[in-house]
This record gives sequence, structure tokens and C-alpha cells, in this order.
Amino acid sequence: MNIRVTAGPHAYINCPMKVRIDVPDLGYGEATLVDADENRIPCQIFNDCGVDCIGWIEPSLSPQEVRTYRLETSPLEIDSGVEIEEIGEGRLEVRIGGELFTRYHFGDQWARPFLYPFTGPDSTPVTRAFPIADDVEGEDRDHPHHKSVWVAHGKINDTDNWSESTGHAYIRHRKFEEVTGGAVFGRIRAVNNWVNADGAKQMEELREYTFFNLQSERLADVRIKFEATDGDICIGDTKEGGVLSIRVASTMNGNKGGKITNVYGGITESETWGKPAHWVDYSGPVGDRTMGIAVMDHPSSFRHPTRWHVRDYGLFTANPFALSDYEPELGLKGDHTICNGDSIAFAYRIYVHAGDVEQGNVRDRYIGFAAPPKAEVV
Repeated sequence: MNIRVTAGPHAYINCPMKVRIDVPDLGYGEATLVDADENRIPCQIFNDCGVDCIGWIEPSLSPQEVRTYRLETSPLEIDSGVEIEEIGEGRLEVRIGGELFTRYHFGDQWARPFLYPFTGPDSTPVTRAFPIADDVEGEDRDHPHHKSVWVAHGKINDTDNWSESTGHAYIRHRKFEEVTGGAVFGRIRAVNNWVNADGAKQMEELREYTFFNLQSERLADVRIKFEATDGDICIGDTKEGGVLSIRVASTMNGNKGGKITNVYGGITESETWGKPAHWVDYSGPVGDRTMGIAVMDHPSSFRHPTRWHVRDYGLFTANPFALSDYEPELGLKGDHTICNGDSIAFAYRIYVHAGDVEQGNVRDRYIGFAAPPKAEVV
């Protein structure tokens, strides 16, 4: 089997790729792609929601470049890839190249599942430790419901699944559909129930994290689907929420020397809060380095490009529902009702990089997410 990759008018670097295949009995697992010069890169043969695919990371492509690979089903020997294992009740640990990247906390002792710690290159922490850990000197200790990287919303049929105030709702882990590692990526696919304060189910969420095997940066794709399984669900118009939420390390805060930038060149909270944008980057000092986190919204996401509830004090969320908060003078409402049996879906990429938005080349890296090179079996 040969795979042809064709770049468009942009250059690409470290670009996750996927091509659909239709080869019975090929089998799943690690394999190898070999180019015309006999250079080898690892790939994975896997099933993606019922579709058989080959996935790999394209190291680099020049504009308009065409590259052809042949598939070898034997795996390429590499030092290490992405490993995911349970490290105790209610926690999965994700390691890349043997180094801790993050942990997925899903136990019922927490109001909602979340990722913590969340690290960049060289294991540099880029999200706030409080309230999961309370031993980082100088950290802000406001908003204890802001837990590193998480999903939540403040109006689900008028229940509060954002704060942890009296009477708040919960997101409860139900099961894992997939927990896999590999030479190219590791994946966690979890089914969660959103329930009210009394434990009555309101809706179902399918949450999928894909962690890519990269050393110089960190890439994690997040796919989220809300499904109305137990009656109609109204996702309310409120800024108190985020389909994908991050609380950056306190030293990165915009009011402490950090910088918020969006795709249109808006900077600071005043120019980015509530604005629609394909991506937003939050960068600032961590120790003796400058680090950045970009969150990218895929064109397939509900209400793309999303709006952003992003604050100088370190909150960073993709929230397309809060129109009455963002632009009250327009009289718009951002509520959306998912009718029973229907669903809406979101897709994001989290890109953790060294340096600021320009040094991280965020604009071009978004192209690799929204418009990757064309790949086809030939």
C-alpha cells in the first residue's frame, strides 16, 4: 500500500495526519511509513469511530510538496512513544517519551474530570496547580473550581455545572471506550454523565483526548460531543462556562506580564474577550522561560469560530454560548437546545509551545489543524 501526501500553499511541521483505508484483515497496531529516500517514520493503524485509518506525524513539508510513502506493517523501533496507564483509582497517567505530560483525574471525589498537571516541553508546568496542589509559592488561589484543564458549563437546564457552590451539578465518569498508547499517539475516550445535584442524569458527553508523540512541543486534540439522551437539554447563555477551559500558570497571567493574542491580532482581555476567533494564544513567563498555550477551534465545531471567555487573571475558555454577556447591547441570546436524541460536537487542538505567539508560529500551526495536507491511498 502506498500513501501520497500533497501539501497546499503552506509549509507544515510536526503535523498530525490521518488517512482512511479499506483493507480487510490489515490489523491494528504500530507500523512504518517509508518514503522514496528510505526514510522511516512510525505510524499507527487504528479504528476511529468505526472507520479504519492510518495515523502519523508529518515531520515537515514545503509548500506544494508531494511525498509518497509505502506502508510496512512491521513496527519501527523507537525509544518510546505515548504511554497511558492507570496509577490508582480514578487517575490515568500520560507519559510522552517517558516523561510525565498529564494525568486524567476522573474519580467521584472531584466535581468534574480534569487534566492536571499539564506540561510543556521539558516538563514545564503551564497550568495552575491550585486547588489540586497547594504548594506553589505565589499562585493565585481564587476560583477553586478552575482545575487546570477541564470541561464545564453554568447553565444546563438551569442547573450549575460550572461552580462548586451549594447545589451545584456534577459530571460523572461512566466508562472508558478506549485507553491506548502508541508510537504516534495515545488516546483516552471516556463517556461521562452530566447529572444534577441529586444525581439525576441530564445528558451524556463523549470526551476524547489524543496526545501526540512530540518532544519539542505538546499537541493534544480534544473532541467533545454533547448528546441529549434523557430529554431535551438547554445549554444556557452564560459566561460562567467553557466547553474547553484552561487556567494558566499564575505567572503567565495577563495582569502579571503574560499576553493574550487572537488570530486577528487582538491582544489583552479587552480586545479578545467575547470575540469570535479561530484560535487564541496565552503566553507568559514560567520560571526563567516564556511558554505559550494556544487553543484552536476546528471548522467542524458547533458555532465555529467560537467566542472566548478569556481573562487577564488566567482563565482561558472556549464558550460560544454567552452572547448576552459578550454583547448585551445587541440583544442576542446564545442559548441552544439539543432536542432529545440529537447532539452537538466540538473539536479543539491544544498546542503548548516555547516562546510567545510569534515564536510558537501559532498562525501556521493552525493551518495544520484546520487544513492539513491532502492524504490518499494510491
